Amino acid sequence: MKVCVTGAAGYLGSYLVKKLLEKGYIVHATTRNLGDTRKFKDTSEAAVAGVKSIVESCIKAGTVKRLIYTASVVASSHMKEEGLRFKDSMNVSCWTPINLSFPNSPQAMTAYTRSKTLSEQEVLRHNSEKLEVVSITCGLVGGGTVHSAMSQSMGILISQVTEDKIWYPTLRQLEDIIGKLPIVHNEDVREAHIFCIEKPSVSGRFICAKALLSSAEIANYWQKKYPHIAINGEFVENLDREIVLNSTKLKELGFEYKHGIEKILDDTLKCVQELGQLSVLTQPI
Repeated sequence: MKVCVTGAAGYLGSYLVKKLLEKGYIVHATTRNLGDTRKFKDTSEAAVAGVKSIVESCIKAGTVKRLIYTASVVASSHMKEEGLRFKDSMNVSCWTPINLSFPNSPQAMTAYTRSKTLSEQEVLRHNSEKLEVVSITCGLVGGGTVHSAMSQSMGILISQVTEDKIWYPTLRQLEDIIGKLPIVHNEDVREAHIFCIEKPSVSGRFICAKALLSSAEIANYWQKKYPHIAINGEFVENLDREIVLNSTKLKELGFEYKHGIEKILDDTLKCVQELGQLSVLTQPI
């Protein structure tokens, strides 16, 4: 079978391509046109235009059966429209309000959230008999990497350990948008994509996350599992929110998550240390 992977050099894309090649797939990867000088007013317009271009290319080719879009849970806030309270459950019906903003949230994060929401909505709009569209809405991804440096999502996930004053605020911003932090192992994300490639027929939106934790629960895990890690109180805030994650839609199709909370967090920390990017630790994981 032939597949085309956009973003093939990225954190998730490279991991997916490696596995597809091992399974015997013929993989085509796309490259950016550096000569394209079109200007967009903002990242949202650019993201939506990019999605439209891919969809149009798929339809024009006439040989593409299914488009699988890798989305982000920042588009899946279950916050109520007034932006003050959360619904009881996070599920595929949840969409981040387009005009949602927070007093301490940087403009870049607001723009990123908006672009991810609008582009996912746009791609799902094109689901039809001619082209099956699947959106895999991924939680905060941890685990290993085939790259020589940790990914941004890995950096965010361990930001309480590293006391990173750029990535920890991002962790907290995600928590403010979503209520808690959906986490997932990159191997499960990869397998979810392959699962959706190999299903005879599948379309729609799916949340890909194993667990929903607060940042305080993640900090507590680090300190209990690794007593030699001392997390500064500046990087712990207990918000005491009760929210349920409903990510059963993939499971109902037969998909199974292989990795739980411990594996996600442990593999992330171990990988970052092996890459030499965790100088804060004095003992091996």
